[in-house]
Parts: sequence; C-alpha cells; structure tokens
Amino acid sequence: MTYNSILETIGHTPLIRLNKITEGLAPTVYVKVEGFNPGQSAKDRIALHMIEEAEKSGRLKPGATIIEATSGNTGFSLAMIAAIKGYKCILTVTSKISKEKKDSLEAMGAQVIVCPKEAKADDPRSYYRTAERKAREIKNSLYVNQNFNTQNARAHYLSTGPEIWEQTKGKVSCLIASAGTGGTLSGTAQYLKEKNPKVKIIGVDAYGSALKKYHETGEYDEREIYSYLIEGTGKNIIPANCTFELIDKFVKITDKDAALRARELALKEGILAGYSSGAGIQALLQMQGELTKDDVVVIILPDHGSKYLGKVFNDKWMREQGFLDDVYAEETEPVPMPSAPVIEY
Repeated sequence: MTYNSILETIGHTPLIRLNKITEGLAPTVYVKVEGFNPGQSAKDRIALHMIEEAEKSGRLKPGATIIEATSGNTGFSLAMIAAIKGYKCILTVTSKISKEKKDSLEAMGAQVIVCPKEAKADDPRSYYRTAERKAREIKNSLYVNQNFNTQNARAHYLSTGPEIWEQTKGKVSCLIASAGTGGTLSGTAQYLKEKNPKVKIIGVDAYGSALKKYHETGEYDEREIYSYLIEGTGKNIIPANCTFELIDKFVKITDKDAALRARELALKEGILAGYSSGAGIQALLQMQGELTKDDVVVIILPDHGSKYLGKVFNDKWMREQGFLDDVYAEETEPVPMPSAPVIEY
C-alpha cells in the first residue's frame, strides 16, 4: 500500500491482548497502542482533525503560525503537520517535558518555549498564558488550544471509538484512559456509550491534578493541585474536552506506580509505551476487584516509550526520584570474574 503523505497513516492502530502482566486477573484485557501512529501518539488524530477543521473554517490561512501549549505529544503532531503543510509552529511546554520530547519538537522545526512546571494556570509564566500571549503578538497565527477546542474530543469520537468497537466486535465493556485534555477519554467514551450505555468509562488521574475531585464534587479545589511528574495525565485546569457525565469513575495514580508499570509493560509484554500508559495499567490493577471474567477491558496507551528514554526507562533518573530504592536491592561491588585458564599448545 502506498500513501500520498505520512498524514494518511494516522489512526487504525492495533489492539493487542495482554497476557503476562494480567496473569491472575479475571477480565480479558487489550491495549490500544497509539504509539503506532506516525508521530508515535494518539495526538496525531486530534492535531490533524483540528488543523483541517481550522482550514475549512478559514481560521487557518496560508503562511500562518500554529501555536499550542503542550506536554509534548500534541506539539510533535502539530509540528509534523506544519512541516508538511507549510505552516510555522511555536510550542510552549512545561519544564517537566522529557529531553527526548523537546529535541523531537525542535527536530520537526518547531520553536519551543519552556515554562516553569510549578506555574499555576493563571500565572503569566504558565505555558497556557505564554501561548495565549504569543497568539496575540503574532499576526496570522492560530492558538490551537487543545484543552478547550472541542474538535479534540470529536477526533476520537470519529476514529478511536469506532476502531475499538470494531476491533472488539462490540464486546468492549470497560474503557480505561488517562485524562489530560480529556479528548481521548471523552470522545472515545461518547462513541462507545452511544453503542452500549453499559460500557464503564474509567478516567486515570494523577495525584496533584484537580480532575477527580471535580468529577466527584463539582468543585475546583486548588488544594488538590501540586507539581507531579506524569506527563499527559491530569490537569490543573478543567478542560472543556473533559465531558464528566460520560465518565463513571476516576482512579488516581502515583508518579512512582505509573513509572514502574510502564517498565513492567515493556519487560513482560514487549510493549515500549509511555509514562501515562503505565498509569493506565496501574489503574486496571487498582480496580481489579471490580471486574469479572465477562469483562473485556480496553486500555488506551497514549504514546511510545521512546519519548521517555531519559526518564522512566533510565535507571539513574528513576533512582533520583526514589522510584527504584525499594524495588531493586542496593548495588554491591561487582564480583570479579575468574581469570581464564591459560592453555598451552
């Protein structure tokens, strides 16, 4: 099969059954591996859809500058599309972005502005406010605004949801997905709930994020918000793409558990997936008592693990966070190998 451009390869990612990491669990569990997209994440889907919708409406004109606040993946997808379509691209990110992600954005020709991760959403230094300011300053620019651009969720309603329904032959009974902007979770959930209202929708949230508390109480509680490490999971704002009435439950995951599960997924299943993918696996394990042998669970793995080689898959970084201290025994002096015997001929 041939394609006119790399953009035609977006979507139709595989659904793969887990076997070892789910040993002893009652349900059948599949993962939707979004790292198979050309930009190695689910964000390819939304970036292409949002850009094409902006072009159709006339909001995006030739020679324009695309601007976005991103944790990295949406930015890469937008930079890839900008390169193909001839747009400029400016991306604002937080300082918790991995080096690999930042380097890949720049490799695609994007200008990357790093903002402090501890800055609250309304802080002028935050990556949200910085993107908004750049959009005001630069003529012929478009702030994509994935958190509040509802074409984000629409993209998953049109693609990810139908794919999962078809791949499971309508048997999916539970969807687990990280909530960041909420687009992946809500768009997919809307399609699946329309097909079968009994499908359970589980949102994965981070400690330090406001989403779970807001879902349960309707209250935006700033006391819930503090710095955390997981990328692509959780928010310190309430994004318009997160349709809370579609979500049955949120499960909070620690930075450490998410990182260790991502590593376990690689070691046991041979799937190198990202930080938030580990969070999805951990969510499954935390709610295993709520699932039965009749359940067919689909966990969305948002991106590829190659984006985290300097973090989650780097022992030095993991030890610096204290994530390996009680997992691996303390290193000891290496045992010297015996000298090889000398054989005379």
